[in-house]
Amino acid sequence: MHIRDAAPEERSFIREQRLDAYREHAKSIPDGHWQALARAIGSEADAQPGAELIVAEADGQIAGSVVLFPANTDAYDGHVDKQDYPEIRMLAVSPAHRGKGAASALIAECIRRARASGSRAVGLHTGEFMKDARQLYEKLGFERLPQYDFQPADDGITVMAFRLNL
Repeated sequence: MHIRDAAPEERSFIREQRLDAYREHAKSIPDGHWQALARAIGSEADAQPGAELIVAEADGQIAGSVVLFPANTDAYDGHVDKQDYPEIRMLAVSPAHRGKGAASALIAECIRRARASGSRAVGLHTGEFMKDARQLYEKLGFERLPQYDFQPADDGITVMAFRLNL
């Protein structure tokens, strides 16, 4: 597994891969929530100043990606107050590459970069319906911060906040 910054010409592919990776959730959540999620993960938020788009490459193919937003930025379009630590967003691994360590490697790289920047923590949010992701974050030591949860589609589905102190 090779972890690297994404090349500008890979952004379109990565956004499509993210949509494909998250599409499995479309059938288990209300359509309005899926539409909001699809807009968010397919957006150009990964090109904001300071945001780092990172990919995991396996056998010459992009297996997955993640975006690390710098501290004190609006990573969630006003849904969450700005935090004084970086935020991991849009973690996605293609179905063909799941279970091979790409997600863990991408998170480890985000943690490494957060530490290197002098941050004392790194945060993330995930949908309550993303059970596998939540289990991975908890296994890696992320702690719940329910005071930073939000409901983007006003449909009762919570986007749950987590933070790892470094």
